[in-house]
Formats: sequence, C-alpha cells, structure tokens
Amino acid sequence: MSGRKTELKRKTNETDISLTLDLDGQGQAEIATGIGMLDHLLSSLARHARFDLKLACQGDLQVDDHHTAEDCALAIGTALDQALGERRGIFRFGWALAPLDESLAAAAVDLSGRPYARVVLGLSRKSIGSLACENVGHVIQSLAMASRSCIHVELLAGENDHHRAESAFKALALALRQAVATDGGDQVPSTKGVL
Repeated sequence: MSGRKTELKRKTNETDISLTLDLDGQGQAEIATGIGMLDHLLSSLARHARFDLKLACQGDLQVDDHHTAEDCALAIGTALDQALGERRGIFRFGWALAPLDESLAAAAVDLSGRPYARVVLGLSRKSIGSLACENVGHVIQSLAMASRSCIHVELLAGENDHHRAESAFKALALALRQAVATDGGDQVPSTKGVL
C-alpha cells in the first residue's frame, strides 16, 4: 500500500491476524479479537490517534488471552513501523495527559527507532472482562517493541481499573497522534540523519 498506510497478515500456531492501518485516517476502527476489553482499548487507541484500523484475530483463547493480546499488539506495532517508513517529516515526539472520570494517565512517545517501554499502571483487579490486567501493560510494551518506539505510560490517579486502563490507552493515542503528525518537511527528525 502507498503513503502512510499498510496491510499486514501475521499467522502463527497461536494466532491468525489480518489488519490494515492508515495513519492519516479519521479514527475509524473495526476490531475483532474475541476479547471484548481488548477490542475496546484498541478501538479507543485508533479513535484518539486518528488512525483507521481494521484488525481481525483468531487466537487460541481456549488457552487464555495472552497470545491474542500480545500478537495483536505486535501486529499493530509492526504495521505502525512499516507505515512510518524512514520516519521523514514527522514530529517524532508526542506527549499527553488523558483524564477519564477519577483516572488520569500520562504518556510520552518518541518514534526513535529504538524500542523501549516503561508502563506503570497499578491495576489491582485480576482481569477486566476477559482481559487479564497484566496484559494491559503487556500490550503497550509489545506495541513499543514492534514499532521500534520509546513509550512511557503512567497512571497518575484513579480507582476504577476499567477507567485506569482506558485513560492509559487514550493518553497513548493522543501522544501517538502528535508524534506521527507531519511537520511539512522531508527531514528525518534526528541529528544522526536516520531513525
């Protein structure tokens, strides 16, 4: 696909994923992972980042939610990396605060080409719906690794784990929206000349 769009298929013994991603979309999402809360978080990510994202996953949910959550994040991260290409003419950095009722999350993104993730969510429940709380942060970490991005997400306040998780994804989405935005130039935003 041309421009800042990409199409990807990822098939393993654990998951079968197909997706399309348009970084210059309107925030339209069609997500079907078989895990309702994961669908909700990824739809929120697409909506607030203004990415058009279609993702379908058939995973080994008879085992648990881990492979599906991880592999969907890896697929989205890989697609983001492909859609950015050489990362020319982008702002590269983005940061945001996102409140959701009593919850407040902060996110910072550097599309540096060097993967790193620091995710501090402090979720207390075992799961939100059928998504294990430990996999909420793992999705963000996997996205960072596959997209070759430095991502920091931290919950600053909140009591309800649904709100906390959703505010984290909204903050990440807003930070990504800034970072992938074009700056009108054609330079690689790095003193190295390459990201």
